[in-house]
Amino acid sequence: MTGSKKNLVGDVAKKRELVDWEHPSISIARQCQLLGVSRSGLYYHPVPVSQENLDLMRLLDEEYTRHPFLGVIKMTNWLRGQGYPRVGEDRVRRLLRAMGLMAIYPGRNLSRPAPGHKIYPYLLRGISIERVNQVWSADITYIRLLNGFVYLVAIVDWFSRYILGFGISITLEADFCIETLQRALTRATPEIFNSDQGSQFTSPRHTDVLRDAGIQISMDGRGRALDNIFIERVWRSLKYEEVYLHDYATVQEAKAGIKSYFDYYNNERQHQSLDYRTPAEVYFNGI
Repeated sequence: MTGSKKNLVGDVAKKRELVDWEHPSISIARQCQLLGVSRSGLYYHPVPVSQENLDLMRLLDEEYTRHPFLGVIKMTNWLRGQGYPRVGEDRVRRLLRAMGLMAIYPGRNLSRPAPGHKIYPYLLRGISIERVNQVWSADITYIRLLNGFVYLVAIVDWFSRYILGFGISITLEADFCIETLQRALTRATPEIFNSDQGSQFTSPRHTDVLRDAGIQISMDGRGRALDNIFIERVWRSLKYEEVYLHDYATVQEAKAGIKSYFDYYNNERQHQSLDYRTPAEVYFNGI
């Protein structure tokens, strides 16, 4: 096993060893919840990532955060100017897909659900956001580690910018999105839940949770950089103010650092758009 592979999944591997597959009273699902690992992570067997690809992904992540509108061709040319003259468009496209970033680019068929998954219409065009829990939004982003990477999903209330929950996974399977949604719904229930058309959110397992709770489902129609703008701003703040300042060595370090930042973001970080109040002040006061 390579060093990057060990660092990427070390925490999950250790937790996997603690799972009692034949425990008489605690299910595997409950054990995973207690250990802080999704069931998909329990069964996942990782594929090593070369150091050069990790370096390219770090650069792509930073450039995407600065300029999320750039497409594959411009990203490729930019990388060549950064000292990678032989990098090709196919490689860049493949890396962006692995990072879950392809959906941000304008164009056809870039953010597609799995075959057979239902697409819901975008419900927020022209709607005035006037109260908390009127609209929640979810999105996934790439988080780099020192020698690897993980994926982060977060749910934000549009009116208050309050982060209602987050989850981290070493895979892009739907489990960690569903678990994060279920935890958020123990706090409150939104009128509308908005996401992109990625397979994690179009999965019937995810949409069934929303429908069973009586929540209207909205999905971006023009690309998340336009329709899901509030959570895109959260990602930029998180990366510039937290992720890029720290080289997380393990999944657990990333989880702890992101949790600490979201606590700060919710309870201490004043927002100009909220008249210099914090998201928590607006969310819990409802004004």
